[in-house]
Amino acid sequence: MKKELELYVHIPFCVKKCAYCDFLSGPAGEAEKAAYTDALLREIKSVKDAYRDYRVSTVFLGGGTPSVLTGEDTARIFHALRENFDIREDAEITMEVNPGTVTEEKAALWKKSGINRLSIGLQSADNRELKMLGRIHTYEDFLDTWETVRNAGFVNVNIDLISAIPGQTVKSWEQTLRTAAELGPEHLSAYSLIIEEGTPFYDDYGEDSGVKDCMNGKELASLPDEDTEREIYRMTEHILKEYGYHRYEISNYAKEGCECRHNLGYWERKEYLGLGLGASSLVREHRFHNTADMEKYMRIFGGNVYVPTETPEEKSERADFIGKAAEEIEIMTEKDRIEEFVFLGLRKTTGISCREFRENFGKPIEEIYGRQLRRFLTLELMKKEGDRLFLTERGLDVSNTVSAEFML
Repeated sequence: MKKELELYVHIPFCVKKCAYCDFLSGPAGEAEKAAYTDALLREIKSVKDAYRDYRVSTVFLGGGTPSVLTGEDTARIFHALRENFDIREDAEITMEVNPGTVTEEKAALWKKSGINRLSIGLQSADNRELKMLGRIHTYEDFLDTWETVRNAGFVNVNIDLISAIPGQTVKSWEQTLRTAAELGPEHLSAYSLIIEEGTPFYDDYGEDSGVKDCMNGKELASLPDEDTEREIYRMTEHILKEYGYHRYEISNYAKEGCECRHNLGYWERKEYLGLGLGASSLVREHRFHNTADMEKYMRIFGGNVYVPTETPEEKSERADFIGKAAEEIEIMTEKDRIEEFVFLGLRKTTGISCREFRENFGKPIEEIYGRQLRRFLTLELMKKEGDRLFLTERGLDVSNTVSAEFML
């Protein structure tokens, strides 16, 4: 019987880098995008033999903005995936798209290629907030994209939203939530803005940013205060519940049966293979990721003669399921696996199975985490029902603090 595998394919291109984005992505010309696609196809082919014993249950094309590729290049990628992997007929196949990069022709090709789920980056229904984020589109552009993908026959669509944007109010967030929900997408993701180092937002809102802004004479919109953030966080679930969405993970909401199977796989520690620049993998309890250096990636898979930097001895030690571009290979210890099982599982509103914990690690969860469980059950931050342990609504509010206590 074949083992289950998820595939993640990284497209590191976008029209313009957003002010808050720290993902491995950036603008590129058509020639560079086409050359990268060629290299990606070679990588896909290079791992074919190592994954014959796997059947692919989900595929996720992320970025960046995968929809900046031509429809033909996207079709080539999915043709190569089907040619080199055993992909289930009922596989969930998702692609991220952004308003301003979608056409009727592209959408038709995506549908023909077998893509059956789209994730659209709206982020906000307020044009002022979109401008603050550095997005290239307006809400009206998003509506054009929404109409295009629905007309193309896509019946499983996610909308991404971001809260805690500078200048955002409880009222503007409620308006964004209701505007998105009234469109009736099958899935909604509602993330809180994180100020990441190395981004323009970090320069404006990170450590010591106030001193720099005073020196530069900049006047910036304020980030929402803690009370506003808390109110935004709590109102999200209540409002989306009105529209028939249930929360199944800290930041994700779905209509019944429309949960993102690919992301559930991450939280349940299913095996996944990352393809493309910087893509991460978890295979046979090995964590590894491809090089994030585009020049190096193109040397390896770009079609020219590649001179390997590893010695023959190192190559023989590298397992066949770990690709040529892989770096920082980590073999997971039992401690690593236990920690991940718990803190990833607790992201889901259904939590973790005590039976599965015993089956995986040969001992009851209470033997390892008895102190933490007693504490959080007493504080009503966690609850046990039958076989399952999960965070309560109060526990989800402080999930980062709770999860940190399960690090061994």
